[in-house]
Amino acid sequence: MTTAPAELRRALAASVPVDDPAWREALAAVPRELFLDDVVFRPSGTQWEPVHRQEVGDEGWLRLVYQDTTWVTQVDGIAAADAPGPLSGNPTSSSTLPSLIVRMLDLAGIRKGDKVLEIGTGTGYSTALLCRRLGDKVVYSVEYDARLAAAAADHIHAAGYFPTLITGDGLAGYRGGADYDAIVATCSVRHVPPAWLYQVRGGGTITTTIGGWMLASGLIRLTVDDDGSASGRFAGDQISYMLARHHERPPRPTYYQHPGEARPTLCDPGLLDDWTGQWVAQLAAPSAELLRVGDGVILVDVATGSQAWTETAAEGWRVHQHGPLRLWDAVEDALAIWQDAGAPAQSEFGMTVDGDGTQRVWFADSAGPGWNLPV
Repeated sequence: MTTAPAELRRALAASVPVDDPAWREALAAVPRELFLDDVVFRPSGTQWEPVHRQEVGDEGWLRLVYQDTTWVTQVDGIAAADAPGPLSGNPTSSSTLPSLIVRMLDLAGIRKGDKVLEIGTGTGYSTALLCRRLGDKVVYSVEYDARLAAAAADHIHAAGYFPTLITGDGLAGYRGGADYDAIVATCSVRHVPPAWLYQVRGGGTITTTIGGWMLASGLIRLTVDDDGSASGRFAGDQISYMLARHHERPPRPTYYQHPGEARPTLCDPGLLDDWTGQWVAQLAAPSAELLRVGDGVILVDVATGSQAWTETAAEGWRVHQHGPLRLWDAVEDALAIWQDAGAPAQSEFGMTVDGDGTQRVWFADSAGPGWNLPV
C-alpha cells in the first residue's frame, strides 16, 4: 500500500526538533515533492550520481523526498535533470535538509507579522515554508542564478504561494522591500554584506552562516542597531552552507610542495579536525585553503601562493612554510590562544560589526581575543 505524501510530511514534521511549533505545522503542510522535480544528485564516491524518480518508483521517490536530507540539485551549474551520468565537481544548489531550514528560521526568531528577506531561493522550498508561516505579502526572496530562480518560481506557485521573487545578487539584498524585520541567508558569506545591515530595521536580525575558504562555518544571529552596527553570538550548530557565488574561492594556484623553511610545530595539526579548531584556523588565515594528506595538513594562500605543510618527525610534527605569508605561524598563534582559554566551543564565540564596517569574531566577550573578517 502506497504511503500518502501527507502522512510522510507529518512524520517528517514530528521528527524535527524546533521551539516554535508553527514551523512544524509549515513542514507538515508544504509538499516538498513539488520542489525536487524528478531528478536529484546523491554522493557516489568522489562523484555525484543522478537519481531519477522512474528508477526508484513513486513510493521510493516520496520516501527519498521526505528524508531529512539535503538533496543536491545542481553541480557546477549543471542541473540534475541535464546530467548525462555521474559528475565530478562542487554542488552549486540544493534542497537543504528540512530540519536545518526550520532551525535557522527558528533561531532567527521570526514571528507572524514580520517582513523577511531570504537570500538564496534555491528550489523555493524554504521560501514556501516562510509563506506558509507569514503569508505571501511579507516574504521576499533573492536568487542569483536565473535558471534556478525561474524553476523556483514555478515550484512556489505550484504550491499555491506568491511571494516577491527577485533574480539578482543576494549580497545586495533588495531595497524594494526594506526595511525588513529579518534577513535569513541560505548561503554562507565570508562577511556580512553592508547592504543587509542597511536594509534591516533597528532591532531586526540577520541570521546567516559565516564561512570561508577552509570550508569552516558558524551559524549566527546578529541584532542590528539603528546606526548599522550589529552584534550576536554563534549558535554552535555544526552546519554549513555553500558559499555565496561572489564569496567563493578563486581558482587555486598550481600547488607544488616547496621545502621552504622548516621547524617543529608547536601544536598538533590534528586540531584542525575539530569543528571549532578548523574555524579558528580559518579566522587566522582567511585567504588560505585547507587540504589534507594522510595525517598532515596543507595550507595554500590563493592570493600570494604562500603555503604551509606538515609532516611527522622524530619530535612529533614539523611544518614547512614558503612564500610571503607565514600561514602556519598565524594559525598556530590563534590555536594557542584558543587552547589557553580552554578550547571553548563555537557557541562561546560572538561577532560585532562596527559602524565603520569592521567585522570581528571574538570569544568570551567583545573585548576578548578575536580576529577581523576579510571585507
